Amino acid sequence: MFDVKNIQQYYRLGIRKIRKFLLSDKCKESLVFLFFVLVSFAFWMLQTLDDVYQTEFKVPLRLKNVPKEAVLTSELPGDVRVRVEDRGTVLLNYMLGRTFFPISFDFNDYKDRGAHVHISSADLLKKISAQLNVSTHLLSVRPDTLDFIYTMGKAKKVPVRLAGEVSAGLQYYISHIGFSPDSVIAYAPEEVLDTLTAAYTEKVHLQNVTDTLNQRVMLQKIKGVKFVPAYDDLLVYVDMYSEKTVEVPIVGINFPADKVLRTFPSKVQVTFQVGLAHFKDATSDDFFIGVTYEDIIRAKSDKLPLTLKTSPDYVSHVRITPASVDYLIEQTSGEETEW
Repeated sequence: MFDVKNIQQYYRLGIRKIRKFLLSDKCKESLVFLFFVLVSFAFWMLQTLDDVYQTEFKVPLRLKNVPKEAVLTSELPGDVRVRVEDRGTVLLNYMLGRTFFPISFDFNDYKDRGAHVHISSADLLKKISAQLNVSTHLLSVRPDTLDFIYTMGKAKKVPVRLAGEVSAGLQYYISHIGFSPDSVIAYAPEEVLDTLTAAYTEKVHLQNVTDTLNQRVMLQKIKGVKFVPAYDDLLVYVDMYSEKTVEVPIVGINFPADKVLRTFPSKVQVTFQVGLAHFKDATSDDFFIGVTYEDIIRAKSDKLPLTLKTSPDYVSHVRITPASVDYLIEQTSGEETEW
């Protein structure tokens, strides 16, 4: 193990070796070489920075003195991109030693120009140039024109509508699509509000939904309109299909008073798919299979094809079994029966 005495010996030995190296001719040569390298690098930097370069800076934008009752429905961008040209030393000063102050525009200077205010490129360039050196050449500003839209409290409530499509998975169907809340407040100039009828969501594409879904979606942005809130909760309710069969009688339509339609069988089975929520609601009374006298006269077959005249909106994939039946037209006054 090392004791204090051994540690002191190693320390003195290390100091002695470092001192010997620093006083050696090899170390002196290395230091001289490094000195000239640093001097050369400094001269190269000065020569390089004296050349002309182009670069781009980001300058913040601000709109001040906005009244409390004014609602900005389309605001100024947060900053502009400024491309300048100058010597490298000046550009280095911009990047390291100097920051650009936010460019401010006073709301009161533009309040008499209507609800849609345009700020000219001349006003923008003037404010930017005031922060640049005399030698700096301003090449471009993006965006080069600015505008903002505001309203003095003009607003109305509009319903939220879905933009896109939602499809259910196999053996399921969409029973209801809603929003929470079902409407939002829209702030906009009066002429824009007059044409606004709804707030639409951003494009939504949901497939194979098999369970109740609650998803937050953003509302589509409209220039000059501010929705509060700018998002909404999409609610999708699904239900599972079940198959059900009921017996429905066949009814003759528009028959003469002395004629009666007889079919064999007199009732057929109607099979359909229905959601579990409406399974008990669907009965044979909700379906109507009718055959008109005119269809029978025009028929060229011994079999009478059947079609469903009415059915509930909440059923699908309806099948009639059998799809056609035998029939006869019976004379009620005692005359012969027609086949």
